[in-house]
Amino acid sequence: MCYRYHRRGVTGVAPQREPRLRRVPPARKEGSIMRRTISVALTAALAAVLLLVGAAPASAAHHLTDGSSVNLIARHSGKCADVVSASTANAAEVGQYTCNGGLNQLWRIRDLGNGYVQLAARHSDQCLDVDGASTANGAKVIQWPCSSGTNQQWRIELTGTGHTRLTARHSGKCLEVASASTANGARLQQRDCGTGTDQQWELDLVSNPAIPGLFADPNIVRFGDTYYLYATTDGFAGWSGTRFRAFSSKDLVHWTDHGVILDVAADIAWADNSAWAPGIAERNGEYYFYFSAGKAGGDTRKHLGVAVADSPTGPFRDALGRPLVSAGTYAGQMIDPAVFTDADGRSYLYWGQGSSHQVPLNTDMVSFNASQVRTYQPANYNEGTFVVERGGAYYFMWSENDTRSEDYRVAYATGSSPTGPWSSRVGVILQKDLSQGIKGTGHHSVVQVPGTDQWYIAYHRFAIPNGDGTHRETMIDRLHFNADGTIRPVVPTLEGIEPL
Repeated sequence: MCYRYHRRGVTGVAPQREPRLRRVPPARKEGSIMRRTISVALTAALAAVLLLVGAAPASAAHHLTDGSSVNLIARHSGKCADVVSASTANAAEVGQYTCNGGLNQLWRIRDLGNGYVQLAARHSDQCLDVDGASTANGAKVIQWPCSSGTNQQWRIELTGTGHTRLTARHSGKCLEVASASTANGARLQQRDCGTGTDQQWELDLVSNPAIPGLFADPNIVRFGDTYYLYATTDGFAGWSGTRFRAFSSKDLVHWTDHGVILDVAADIAWADNSAWAPGIAERNGEYYFYFSAGKAGGDTRKHLGVAVADSPTGPFRDALGRPLVSAGTYAGQMIDPAVFTDADGRSYLYWGQGSSHQVPLNTDMVSFNASQVRTYQPANYNEGTFVVERGGAYYFMWSENDTRSEDYRVAYATGSSPTGPWSSRVGVILQKDLSQGIKGTGHHSVVQVPGTDQWYIAYHRFAIPNGDGTHRETMIDRLHFNADGTIRPVVPTLEGIEPL
């Protein structure tokens, strides 16, 4: 089977052959890909394609969803669909070329929710387009700014060979390599669909972030029967973004983007820059959103703030009109807040870089007794504290090394209460996997499926391919505990998880 993905939420048909796994190495540096999108359930077309992979072994499972990045590989030649010369110009032609990991060979899937998808070139963010909306055989295929045109809408269809055809909605004709050429530079065009292998394509998954676009420092929580995810909006020099967004999901796979819920430049009087690393908690029907932010200009110090709303998707308003914790109050930077609420309903706030500061929150959720603040500095601690409880044991987790380093990773200790005392560092539970091109895995959060011992970890990594410390994407993978209560090292994946 030449699909590089696995079905989501559909069952019942056995595969023709077991999928093979191919990793495509990154090549060029990725620019900012900050597009507004809503991740929706799979279209009928995608679901139909994925049925055939339903019985594939889990080790080979791959997912294809809104936001996935794929190479389109022609079956007859083994070459990749490629925007010629990596042009970013409107109407640049698309041909085939030896696969090399370039962003001009990488296509982001945009699920339109109508049985069709758009395919946007990662280097230009322009869409695969039949020139002039022609319905003629031989009409060339180009890139063009994405629009609502049906000549940019493609149905992914089975061929019966384990490959796919890409059918243009406006014409009903198939994407093919002209004259079935195997040469580099041969142009792509549309033609009446047939059985030729020059019309058959492998969709080779390169990356499948949990939410499309560039996001980091994810905080994942569950309120009621819904999961919510909040993150730093990434892709800005110096991490200078100002906006937070909220995403929700019933199954941890299909996420709805609720848009901007807080803009520190517009909504916070004491900050206008560096909206980082949110955490959230609920009490008595109110939602308390903790974040770090600062002022643009010479003062690079960060403060900890708290905003409040009557919905987990906001809009949020500043709860205090001032920082909850001002820069310089404690050692290190006042960043990376996280909240843990124990079984007795008491909530605890954690924050800091270089040292972890920990304190019970008062019942108003916007204040605490400064005399109760504890500071903890385990070996290799940098930032990103997160705490969970399981079976009476508390797990204190944090990120090590700098977020700009490919060695950014997660370690943990254990304790008998939400504020310790904590053991010495037990070990690393999440780190890079260069065999998959995965780097910079860290600043995580963890969520438990209620009533089960199923746990999931959300974290960021360098965007694939060739992201860096300010171009990061959010992933979700499984987290497992061993029989003795220790945490098993997480296996980071390119494809993510199955839906709940």
